[in-house]
Amino acid sequence: MPRHKIIMLLYLLICAQICYSQNKSAMTKKFAIAIHGGAGTILKKNMTELQEKEYKQKLDEALNAGYVILEKGGSAIDATEAAIKIMEDSPLFNAGKGAVFTNAETNELDAAIMNGNTLEAGAVAGVTHIKNPISLAKLVMNKSEHVLMIGSGAENFAKQHKMILVDTSYFFDENRFNQLQKLKQTEKTKLNHSDEQGDISNFKDSKFGTVGAVALDQHGNIAAATSTGGMTNKKYGRVGDSPIIGAGTYANNNTCAVSCTGHGEFFIRNVVAYDVSALMEYKNMSVIEAANYVINEKLMKLGGSGGLIAIDKNGNIAMPFNTEGMYRAYKKSSGEIDVLIFKQ
Repeated sequence: MPRHKIIMLLYLLICAQICYSQNKSAMTKKFAIAIHGGAGTILKKNMTELQEKEYKQKLDEALNAGYVILEKGGSAIDATEAAIKIMEDSPLFNAGKGAVFTNAETNELDAAIMNGNTLEAGAVAGVTHIKNPISLAKLVMNKSEHVLMIGSGAENFAKQHKMILVDTSYFFDENRFNQLQKLKQTEKTKLNHSDEQGDISNFKDSKFGTVGAVALDQHGNIAAATSTGGMTNKKYGRVGDSPIIGAGTYANNNTCAVSCTGHGEFFIRNVVAYDVSALMEYKNMSVIEAANYVINEKLMKLGGSGGLIAIDKNGNIAMPFNTEGMYRAYKKSSGEIDVLIFKQ
């Protein structure tokens, strides 16, 4: 073989080795995922050992569904969707199958997802026939020019893209229905509140069961996703913070990804998810400092209850809440993992 061809072959082999090493290095970066299943008055004394075990098992299942995707080099978007779908399919959480009932005894579902790399986002609100609202939110992000779709319009969009719709009976859960009846009866005794909506006094003893996930993938991208059935006994087509980008869901590769849970009206007014990101960007706070400040100082001063999960571009995780408990879990590529419910 001529000398110049041997030199060229060696050159190509060296280039291939360099590319392989770079790609391998890029795919061995740290990654992590965190999830929540809602915050509220969650007390150990009110939960049986069996109930605690069931919640932890489902949180662990959801956590690992997302983690496996990240471990294989998948995207943060796909990981958050996979984790949330597990919780949407479980009656334990107020999302999808376990959605609470409205005052009209229906189930109205909201969800949102956001890509921290591109700042693209998709959201749906007030849907009643979508088994996994988080998947429809992702479809809105990827297959439309819009960010938020609601009600029948969102469901028509789902049909056009061959998404399977379910009968409303799929969402019926006896425990959730009984919660509504109990709350309605309580409301009747409070005549001054009979026409009010969003009054925290009506909900302070209830769990805010919104579910959410945030993730960092091996490519260095982050994402956030949130799904909910809203508040028990909600009226007039009320929509909370979950599907509102910046309020209940936000992601930006430069700062963090955030998913919130709590009394939505307060999270909307304070643009909580974006506020965490803004404090990091403009005040140079860490994700833990920013998240704690927003939840435990700023929000509490205004009477807002709830919590959030957040992850930054380095895989640091924050999970603050100002209620008695929050269903939460995280898992990192370093091997660090925890599944928690109550205050520590």
